[in-house]
Amino acid sequence: MSIQGDFVIIETFIFINHYLIYKPFQVLSQFTSMDGKRCLKDIVDVPTDVYPVGRLDYDSEGLLLLTNDTKINHQLLTPALEHKRIYWVQVEGMITTKAIAMLTAGVSINNNGMIIQTKPARLDLLGDDIAVPERNPPIRFRKNIPTTWVEIQLTEGKNRQVRKMFAAVHFPVLRLIRAQIGAFTIQGMQPGDVITLSNEEVRQGFFR
Repeated sequence: MSIQGDFVIIETFIFINHYLIYKPFQVLSQFTSMDGKRCLKDIVDVPTDVYPVGRLDYDSEGLLLLTNDTKINHQLLTPALEHKRIYWVQVEGMITTKAIAMLTAGVSINNNGMIIQTKPARLDLLGDDIAVPERNPPIRFRKNIPTTWVEIQLTEGKNRQVRKMFAAVHFPVLRLIRAQIGAFTIQGMQPGDVITLSNEEVRQGFFR
């Protein structure tokens, strides 16, 4: 607080908080519940002015950034800035080279009633021995139908985009994990884990 003439000026300082959370399966990416579903409030205790940057579907898992820095939302979600997101996707069936090529080039999906073409993506096949936490409940198991793990890297994030992309090439998604955002990965984390990040770590991880 400072006094200048007849006026009292009150200066307010906001302490910036950043958290990286491994959002579990079947948890809403918000702090209020809907229809009795679990939400972020059920798994993490953070200041009330902290909010998620972007979203991760209720039936998806993986990394989500929480912050009270209002600038971050614009910087990370503006499509022109093309921030990297990497997903590990388990699909039903043995995915084909044709499907990989189509996804790499971009496919047509429905986005809010409009048909759009997704941007080029980078895809790599992952081995069946990929180290991922157990999911509760587990995916449905079909003895005679194999599954494939695929890594896909995107620089855009339309609503349910990854699921729609794989559906477009006829390989339904069984499990979807956001494994990396910026330079941050799920390595060493379990669903529900929370890591506190400094301003410098956020800067280095997303904007270097």
